[in-house]
Amino acid sequence: MSRTITAPAGRRAAGGANRWAVLVVLCVSLLLVALDATILHVAVPSLTENLRPGSTELLWIVDAYPLVCASLLILFGTLGDRIGRRRVLLLGYGIFGVASAVAALATEPWVLIAARALLGVGGAMIMPATLSIIRTVFPDRRERATAIGIWTAVAAIGAAAGPVLGGFLVEHYWWGSVFLINIPLMALILPLARRLLPESRGAAEGPWDVLGALMAAAGVLGCVLGVKRAGSGEPLLAPATAGPLLAGALLLVLFVRRQRRRRHPLIDMRLFSRPAFTTSVGCIVLAMLALVGLELIAVQYLQLVLGLSPLETGLRLLPLTFAAMAAGATGSYTLRRLGPRRMVGWGFLLTAGAVLLLTLMGQHDRPLLLTAGFVLLGFGLQTTLFSAYESMLSEAPPRSAGGAAAIGETSYQLGAGMGIALLGSVMHAAYAPGLAGVPGVPAAASEAAANSLGEAYQVAGRLGGEAGQALHTAARHAFVDGLHLTLFVSAGLLLAGAAMAVRLPRVMECPVDVEAAVEEAAAQAAAEAETARAGTADARSGHSGASGAPAESGRVAGTAGPGAGKTVSGEPGGVTADAVRAAAGERAGLAGPGMVPGQSAGSPGETGAAAAPRPRPDAGPAGTMSGAVTRGR
Repeated sequence: MSRTITAPAGRRAAGGANRWAVLVVLCVSLLLVALDATILHVAVPSLTENLRPGSTELLWIVDAYPLVCASLLILFGTLGDRIGRRRVLLLGYGIFGVASAVAALATEPWVLIAARALLGVGGAMIMPATLSIIRTVFPDRRERATAIGIWTAVAAIGAAAGPVLGGFLVEHYWWGSVFLINIPLMALILPLARRLLPESRGAAEGPWDVLGALMAAAGVLGCVLGVKRAGSGEPLLAPATAGPLLAGALLLVLFVRRQRRRRHPLIDMRLFSRPAFTTSVGCIVLAMLALVGLELIAVQYLQLVLGLSPLETGLRLLPLTFAAMAAGATGSYTLRRLGPRRMVGWGFLLTAGAVLLLTLMGQHDRPLLLTAGFVLLGFGLQTTLFSAYESMLSEAPPRSAGGAAAIGETSYQLGAGMGIALLGSVMHAAYAPGLAGVPGVPAAASEAAANSLGEAYQVAGRLGGEAGQALHTAARHAFVDGLHLTLFVSAGLLLAGAAMAVRLPRVMECPVDVEAAVEEAAAQAAAEAETARAGTADARSGHSGASGAPAESGRVAGTAGPGAGKTVSGEPGGVTADAVRAAAGERAGLAGPGMVPGQSAGSPGETGAAAAPRPRPDAGPAGTMSGAVTRGR
């Protein structure tokens, strides 16, 4: 059995000049998905007025997108490894554009729910594909760290810009415009992606595990649905909450057991035996658990306690976004200086310090305190997320990039849902007792006011007089007390994340990516062989006994006896993969004895004898090469 990895001319981005253009396309893709996750929130009142959905229909309009997206990440991430990540990404673009048009023109709630679910399908195709293509296009870890830093910064921009852009569109147009904006952007990005993005695949041995993919999708769907119901205030032991949670957990356990038994698993579970990979996934869950729950509570505090308008609330949260962007932009440099362990650990500690600083918030507005807290919060959390994502992807081999990216994105979604459920439950447990026994307030009114601060204000308004004022004041104080307790719980979780980070590597190791180096060297060897064939064409036509191209190819790059079954370009007597690996090792500057851990040859600070990169005078840019590596098995 053989596997051929092609590198069409002009499309080979690994090591080529156009890889940064590829990153731009991928970041625009991510921006659209991140925008769509939050842009609908401000349009809910307007679409409710137009479509008149019931309470259950409205819940599904909001939740259909994240539920479907989270449940299908593993399915489409691993499918991209099998049939091609670029192919899945382009299909995701098309589905996303069609679903956006259907959602914008929906006239019935069920149509909008179906369109939102279809948007989730497109998002699940796009999100893991962007990360897995980055893993493939940037084989050098230093450049990949820079690319992931930009990627995470764009994600922060999209999540923060969604409500602002959505508010502008709803105010000036109609609620459907929040979906319609996707269509021209997709029309622009689709041809660019077809032209610029390289195709890449992972291991293709054995049949694709369709049953395993469906089990993973159903398991994640059950867990996320149960967590969301718990976060909305339903009792954890209620059938509607516990049922999906238990069914989802059981399916995921069966999925893991199935993958361990299969010869060609959907996801290589051996990844979780690597401490750095498992720890990175856990850090992503903890970081999102803290971030989403805190953002939700912070918005309520700013609007309901301090009385800020939605626009003023968005402006107050901008420092958090700008700090997150700065952390993503400088993440590569920081990671090289500190290493994954200290970067993730200090990121968690900085975030915990920011959370504890915010406990000084009270009944009155303190803008400088809020700004300082949000800046530290945004920078610390983004630092943690960046380093965790980078470490997770670097631990996964290129052939499993899609599956690893899907695991990371699923962890992100699960952490977000668990954050809302856990911190929301802590908030409610601390808030509700403060409204019991308010003088002059009937028990029924106190019970209704205990549901949320917004409902407490409505009840207080209906009561009026001294009783209404007493309930209003008690609700404000109970909310602030609950906020302080929630912040302390969040700080404890963040400190647990800092302790977890000790399992990460101390230094940012940058070994040669052998698989990528083999492919690049193979393409170079094929180009050299083509040049040699062209240069000797006249001699071959005049001398029938002249050696052919295969022999010439062998002389150009060196032909080895052992391992001749693995050849470049599939020609008999061609360049062997072992020879290519040797050449790739020399070109990449493989370290000799005395190399300082975490450094590649030729880097500052190396000691001992290290092989310097061998110059290639005839080599053109990798983006202009074409060739194929055929690996015999």
